[in-house]
Amino acid sequence: MGTAAAAAAAGEGARSPSPAAVSLGLGVAVVSSLVNGSTFVLQKKGIVRAKRRGTSYLTDIVWWAGTIAMAVGQIGNFLAYTAVPTVLVTPLGALGVPFGSILASYLLKEKLNILGKLGCLLSCAGSVVLIIHSPKSESVTTQAELEEKLTNPVFVGYLCIVLLMLLLLIFWIAPAHGPTNIMVYISICSLLGSFTVPSTKGIGLAAQDILHNNPSSRRALCLCLGLLAVLGCSIIVQFRYINKALECFDSSVFGAIYYVVFTTLVLLASAILFREWSNVGLVDFLGMACGFTTVSVGIVLIQVFKEFNFNLGEMNKSNMKTD
Repeated sequence: MGTAAAAAAAGEGARSPSPAAVSLGLGVAVVSSLVNGSTFVLQKKGIVRAKRRGTSYLTDIVWWAGTIAMAVGQIGNFLAYTAVPTVLVTPLGALGVPFGSILASYLLKEKLNILGKLGCLLSCAGSVVLIIHSPKSESVTTQAELEEKLTNPVFVGYLCIVLLMLLLLIFWIAPAHGPTNIMVYISICSLLGSFTVPSTKGIGLAAQDILHNNPSSRRALCLCLGLLAVLGCSIIVQFRYINKALECFDSSVFGAIYYVVFTTLVLLASAILFREWSNVGLVDFLGMACGFTTVSVGIVLIQVFKEFNFNLGEMNKSNMKTD
């Protein structure tokens, strides 16, 4: 009896979504990552157009197109987070980096040589590896479990550290070094991901109790409203500093570095809060590590060597001269 009860409790604590839900969540996550990959490029294009006219980018239709795309992408992420584990959705944002680089090569005339194209291929391959080895079960499935996790001293301590770092970056470091150091704005936006992604997933869990009109629905409503407030404030601050970064730096470089730092911090926050990694075996953990490394290498190839005038035609000419 004790063994059966323990097995039942474990099954409840680590619920596996249906294959249809996983497929739908993956599809939405992939589409959202592609939409999100276009946002920085469209917003950068709008900023450049506005500067040429000597007007505010708020008056440019291309910038607004990028902003609307960002909203659509975030809504898609919200739906994906409610269907599949965070550690599966977040790394799939890598697909937006090569898509954004290809789009930037046409709209912003940014370079994409043969190494960049190889980087695009590696990013896509790494994303497939991440999908294969990611956890397929969720460790937090109810509002009660979510409340317990949110009040965990380890997670509260982590949030206090993040808040302290954000205050230092926003009020002291960003005004002096933000326009010259890309990592300042990226750090602000990425650290805010420690609030946005857990809040998004938490809202989805709380909404289930509200819609089912459970006895705890009033409590769930309060939790949902609190998480919505946190999510709204985080998105507004992120939005502001993303546009500050795009005014000063290359959109592709920002998007690539932002992906790596954002994904790392979000996975850390999700690991502390939801503990989805507890359902991952050693083989799958190594597979995800290899997938994330492959994605990161692909992103480095896209960005670090983008200024090199390097193509297959020049390689063939060089080999002919050597012969």
